[in-house]
Amino acid sequence: MKDLAKRKRVMARSMELGHCICDPKKSCPCDVFREQDLCPCAGERPAPLAGPVRLTALVASAGCASKIDAATLRRVLADLPEIGDPAVLVGAPAGDDAGVYRLDDERALVQTVDVFTPSVDDPYTFGQIAAANSLSDVYAMGGRPLTALSIVGFPVREVAEEVLRAILRGGLDKMAEAGVPVIGGHSINDPEIKAGFAVTGLVHPQGILTHASARPGDSLILTKPLGTGLVAFAAQIGRAPPGAAEAAARAMAALNRQAAALAVEYGAGACTDVTGFGLAGHLGAMAAASGVDVEVVLDDLPLLPGVVECLTDGIIPGGVERNRESSAHLAVVDASVDPRLMEVCFDPQTSGGLLLAVAAEKGEELLRRLHGAGVAEAAVIGRVLDAGSGRVHVRSGGRRRLARRPPAPRTAPPPPIAAEPACCAETEKPQADSGERAMTSCCAGPDGVEDAGAAAPAEQFQGFLKAAAAPGALDGRTKRAIAIALSVLAKCEPCLAVHVRKAREEDFTQEQIDEAAWMAIAFGGSPTMMFYNARRKP
Repeated sequence: MKDLAKRKRVMARSMELGHCICDPKKSCPCDVFREQDLCPCAGERPAPLAGPVRLTALVASAGCASKIDAATLRRVLADLPEIGDPAVLVGAPAGDDAGVYRLDDERALVQTVDVFTPSVDDPYTFGQIAAANSLSDVYAMGGRPLTALSIVGFPVREVAEEVLRAILRGGLDKMAEAGVPVIGGHSINDPEIKAGFAVTGLVHPQGILTHASARPGDSLILTKPLGTGLVAFAAQIGRAPPGAAEAAARAMAALNRQAAALAVEYGAGACTDVTGFGLAGHLGAMAAASGVDVEVVLDDLPLLPGVVECLTDGIIPGGVERNRESSAHLAVVDASVDPRLMEVCFDPQTSGGLLLAVAAEKGEELLRRLHGAGVAEAAVIGRVLDAGSGRVHVRSGGRRRLARRPPAPRTAPPPPIAAEPACCAETEKPQADSGERAMTSCCAGPDGVEDAGAAAPAEQFQGFLKAAAAPGALDGRTKRAIAIALSVLAKCEPCLAVHVRKAREEDFTQEQIDEAAWMAIAFGGSPTMMFYNARRKP
């Protein structure tokens, strides 16, 4: 409903200021008003997306992969002051899962906060995972969670409010399962959906589990399977193996409550939960804090269904690369290890399992108890070695192997540049063969310049094209996608051929190329769709 009187009043103020009062980066009238006859500053919004919404399609990085990487955090936090309060038993410098503050000789507060983007498409399930993940930090410290505060970021009026309601309902239900009341919260209008909780718990000051107490000879036990980041990314690009996303959702939504209780019962020496920094990052931090080296056997790592297929097909999210940059220096990888299997050690986990260091003589019995309590995927993954600097030795017994990827089909080499018509927005000028004039443009601009009088304007136009195509406020990949869309909309066959070829050289997927074309089809209608379908070559 448009309130024209309000619109006139608000727009008059914005135009007088020279800035939209709701977005000072824009002038008034803004692009939304010009294109959609809507004034956001006057509270006018397009109708929210109707029908089911794929949450992971609305974010760049799914789940804990959206967090700042460990290397950046180390640099940022390095020179910040410490708070010298003797009641702080575990603080930020420890880098543990939660902070601990002593109340008296019998009680200490455990406090944590965790927020991330959706790792699944279903809003209710995402809310459950956000709650389970936030509770996990208290469990990892050996504590009992008491209360929680919800935190959400949501694109109000762009996504239906029912989606936000379902996220909150999922979180509330999971907190109720854990026996934790949600007593308040905070929300912010955010272009990317985020959810999480601040959780407060209790622990006995002498019963705190930290990541700094692993002892030589301890067995290392992981209580949930790895691969949530790989599976979430595969789902984002439509390539998740059958059943993989569902299995990952169940694992992420499962509470670590039983695992934590048994860890305390069996006197675990050290504990942490495996989340955004991946197994290598969290295990390396545990080893360094404990002053030991550790060993992991890749064959023994519990993996989610579909992870092996993702690794075989090279479906590796960017979060793996960021974690490798932060943690690869900790890993000592045996020559027997398939490098592709190592990717799972750097995979960012969302609501992952607890990583326990427990006396070797108790390890097998603890594992049986975990399985009996429903923690079915728990596994012994390695052991703590002698005193050291935090190295993570990785070896393989050869029991888990990846299939070799079939070689890419051999194709004829691309024709010389001169043989391929250039796009009208391209600036490179191919050389002609055998004295023939090379074709340097398509539907826009001259094919060649015959006289000096025309040379200057043509060169100026080529300079403009070069500047327009160069990365600037928009990065090169974004401009390449725009060029594909405009080529389809203009029905310029040479343009489309050039930009699709270059997009593939820049590692665009066919799905990304198609989606760029769909933008043009949405504007151009059926004739545009017929043009693209006739020239689409996957």
